[in-house]
Amino acid sequence: MVRNRKSTAQPKHGNSNESSSSSAASEASFVIRTFHFLSIWKTLVGAVCFMIAVYISTLGYLETRVNTPLGEKKAVLESGVKVSDRYWGSYRPGVYFGMKSREPRSPVFGLMWYELAASAHKGIRHLCEQNDNLPSYGWIRHDGVNFGEQLISDPPHNIQTSFLKVPGGQHGGHWTARINVTSTGKVNSPFVMVWYSALDESLGAGIHSRLWYESGDNLGNVLGHTLALGNFRVQLVPYSGKIIHVSHSQAHASGIHLLKEKFYSLFKVEKHPHFGRLAVMGPDAELDDNLDNEVNFIPVQIIVETPFVLDVIYTTQGFPAPPLKGDEYTNTLENLTRRFDEKFEKEFRLKEKGYSDEDVYIAKAAMSNMIGGIGYFYGASRVRSQYTKEAVPYWKAPLYTGVPSRSFFPRGFLWDEGFHGLLIGRWSPEIQLDIASHWLDLINVEGWIPREQILGVEALARVPKEFVVQSNAAANPPMLLLNIARLVKDQPDLFKAEMPHRQTLNRMFPRLQAWYQWFQTTQKGEEHTSYRWRGRENDGVQLNPKTLTSGLDDYPRASHPTYIERHVDLRCWMYAATDAMATIAQALERDTEKFESMRDQLGDEDLLNELHWSPHTQTYADFGLHTDGVRFIRQQSKNPKEGSKLIRSVTIPPQPSLVTSAFGYVSLFPMLLKVLQPESENLGKIFEMLDKPDLLWSPYGLRSLSKAAPMYMKRNTEHDPPYWRGQVWININYLALSALKHYSSVKGPYAERALELYTTLKANVVGNILSEYKRTGYLHEQYSGEDGHGSGCKPFTGWTALVVLIMADEY
Repeated sequence: MVRNRKSTAQPKHGNSNESSSSSAASEASFVIRTFHFLSIWKTLVGAVCFMIAVYISTLGYLETRVNTPLGEKKAVLESGVKVSDRYWGSYRPGVYFGMKSREPRSPVFGLMWYELAASAHKGIRHLCEQNDNLPSYGWIRHDGVNFGEQLISDPPHNIQTSFLKVPGGQHGGHWTARINVTSTGKVNSPFVMVWYSALDESLGAGIHSRLWYESGDNLGNVLGHTLALGNFRVQLVPYSGKIIHVSHSQAHASGIHLLKEKFYSLFKVEKHPHFGRLAVMGPDAELDDNLDNEVNFIPVQIIVETPFVLDVIYTTQGFPAPPLKGDEYTNTLENLTRRFDEKFEKEFRLKEKGYSDEDVYIAKAAMSNMIGGIGYFYGASRVRSQYTKEAVPYWKAPLYTGVPSRSFFPRGFLWDEGFHGLLIGRWSPEIQLDIASHWLDLINVEGWIPREQILGVEALARVPKEFVVQSNAAANPPMLLLNIARLVKDQPDLFKAEMPHRQTLNRMFPRLQAWYQWFQTTQKGEEHTSYRWRGRENDGVQLNPKTLTSGLDDYPRASHPTYIERHVDLRCWMYAATDAMATIAQALERDTEKFESMRDQLGDEDLLNELHWSPHTQTYADFGLHTDGVRFIRQQSKNPKEGSKLIRSVTIPPQPSLVTSAFGYVSLFPMLLKVLQPESENLGKIFEMLDKPDLLWSPYGLRSLSKAAPMYMKRNTEHDPPYWRGQVWININYLALSALKHYSSVKGPYAERALELYTTLKANVVGNILSEYKRTGYLHEQYSGEDGHGSGCKPFTGWTALVVLIMADEY
């Protein structure tokens, strides 16, 4: 029985064990599956997290590239007091007369003035303003190093400002400025001049930077201290004339761009026995009790009878050389003036070429204003890329650069500087290489340079908000690269192995390569060897969307911007840039093969013609989605208070095509930048059309757009007048003259025709610029193709000053 129970029980016991094992296996399998699932899930989560981290870090990396400096040795090796002969200068081109040093946060010194009887309606002169309507002002001599001499006409007064330097020492040496005021048609005409000293507000105030006024002989002294300059003194010393009244104030200005406004706020009324009520300097009501911690602006107001001469003498502690003053100043200025005139004639030989004394005087003024317009700026641009939601600051940096116009554009522009350098480099290669080095040190890790430099509060205050932020997709013609190559080609002895400029060029080269490569990777078009300016946007308001990046702004391009566009001017710029890189590489004994190979491609006329030649019109042209059927119509606003406005209307649908209706400067670029060979039939066709008065030719130079073009002298918006739509521009006329002289001097079937065009065009351009200067007292931004009258901003002594090189036959 027991056995039977066992026998009956055994199977039962055996089934229980089997069930238990199955359950355990199932549980184990579940645990394994769960663990496996969890592992996969964790792996996936980890992978996702990793990808997110990679994405975020990549995005962060891309975001920071726009404001990360290129990791190459800087082109500027020495600056500040180490370059003592250029340490102090008239580096504030936006004011009528001012001095500062090449320090990032230099104290600034400057002049304001007004006529006592007319202060209410004429206002105080300080910043160069077109609305001041001065008959003329500008440098008549300036050598960029030792001295400058300027004439300002503000009837009934003429103001002559000049400065001389005694460089050296640990803090840059001394300088003296002289203000000489005379009257026209009046004797003893009362005049109010104000000489001020100011600290950049970013210096703060206190122990490390201070200004204070000290009563004493003559008109008293302004004493100051900064870490870079140590202790300095500014003495105001009358040289001749009668003083009516002197007053000063010690004040705090919230920015050096607001000094004039602060000066206004310091007026108090005081009785005078002859003039009745006088507005003189009073205390700053906004100052705290502790002056030492607040004062950063000291204006000294001097009311005088004309004629009157004031010497402003800046001296620095510890420099033993005596400053120039009095008769010694007069004699030294005369000697420097004579040396300047001798050097100018030696360099340009204008008298030898038969120009009159008056014409040579204008040429000297043109070049001097180019040199005297050089400024020193410090600050950070505002930039953005497609990876940054908001604009971000560029790194803080200095910029030593010329400016196009003291009244309207007192800041640096990239493609303008390439043209400036043609003249500056002819006068002083050292100054031009210094300028180019400063620009190249602004290249970021992508190889991009912001095309407009708005550095510091003085510069920022003069720029409309919509132009402050720079996009890293925006190019500008690489004229600065061509300028450097021209200097290398024309003055090879400067770049021999043992010369210091050779080392400068060596430091420049990696930066030039990075800039060149940036063009090749970011501005390429869809077709092989085609290029496209980025930055065009169809906002539905502009008659033809601007291409600011090309430098030709509102020059008509394809009516409907798309990615299919091909821009012939940019393709030609890239040919010239590639040739320039080959020239510089060869001078430095580096590999030129890749540049020469690309130059051969871009110089292939068959490829150029395939992309840009129109057999129908026999012209070069852009390509894009285009129609000439665009016009303005007036539309009533939904808001009755806003009235009506002009909007763009498209009457004919656009088609992909060459933009042949816009014959103008862009059509000439294969000739302008010497892409075409001397025997090219297309070159001959350009020459045939060049002097037709109903197209580009005028008695004053080549128009920017043909008179037959639909957009000729048309507004781009209701409030946006034509700019590059017919006016005569001197930089492009300079390129045209350079090309014509080139083609006239090389063997080819069109050499005689090129010489004929060159001779007549040069006479037209030079004759009109000189005539307009005599008529208006200024060089202008552009000139009318109808009557030759200057237009745009004035004075414009940027690339319009290239008239000096044109007169000298230097290209």
